[in-house]
Amino acid sequence: MVLTRLSLAAVLASVLCLTACGSSSGTAAPASAGGGSPSLTVFAAASLTETFTELGRQFESTHSGTKVTFNFGSSATLAQQVTQGAPADIFAAASPATMKTVTDAGLASAPTVFVRNTLQIAVPEDNPAKVASLEDLTDPKVKVALCAEQVPCGAAAVKALDAAGVKVTPVTLEQDVKATLTKVRLGEVDAALVYRTDVIASGGKVRGIDFPEAGQAVNDYPIAALTKAPAPDLARQFVDLVLSQQGRDVLTKAGFQAP
Repeated sequence: MVLTRLSLAAVLASVLCLTACGSSSGTAAPASAGGGSPSLTVFAAASLTETFTELGRQFESTHSGTKVTFNFGSSATLAQQVTQGAPADIFAAASPATMKTVTDAGLASAPTVFVRNTLQIAVPEDNPAKVASLEDLTDPKVKVALCAEQVPCGAAAVKALDAAGVKVTPVTLEQDVKATLTKVRLGEVDAALVYRTDVIASGGKVRGIDFPEAGQAVNDYPIAALTKAPAPDLARQFVDLVLSQQGRDVLTKAGFQAP
């Protein structure tokens, strides 16, 4: 009877030990896995969506195990998020003015202009309103979408319209260039002022019309690694990729201009 009790106690002790050891091991493994993969967070203007996504893939291919995460949107909104403490490693803006919001807060230094972008009039493929110039956008029968003035594509549109001496009353003001272009693509408006690169990125779903005043509303795009970047080394390396010939090839192919 004594031997039976001792045996039972030994078995119970072994089971408890195995359970405890397994629990400890199971807890440690996920923590190690979660902390072992380097990551990079990039805040970038909506008009950079296609090109930066491609550059992100290239960066991951040369930095084994690294995950690049993007937050694309209005540069003004992204700048506000950065100044409010959103964790990010890099900010790429569609205008110096929106970058200045971040540098003035001491969250970035020495940004570098890496590309420029110009506007086009975007119309549906069949151009039902027969739009051919900025003057055509003044017709009250023509439904026009513009970016809101506080975002870079909207500020550029104001400059272009002022240069042409025309006044346009949009039916909608959108918070970024992608949303503005979508209104054209869905046929909800007859025309919009968007970046040339976004017309190209649409893959033929909209048509782009050049106009001379676009030359007076060119947007410079600055990029900077943030001073509080969680991954400062990776941030500098990604900025280097964007500024390299490899990065420029991707950007110019998409319609951006060298600064």
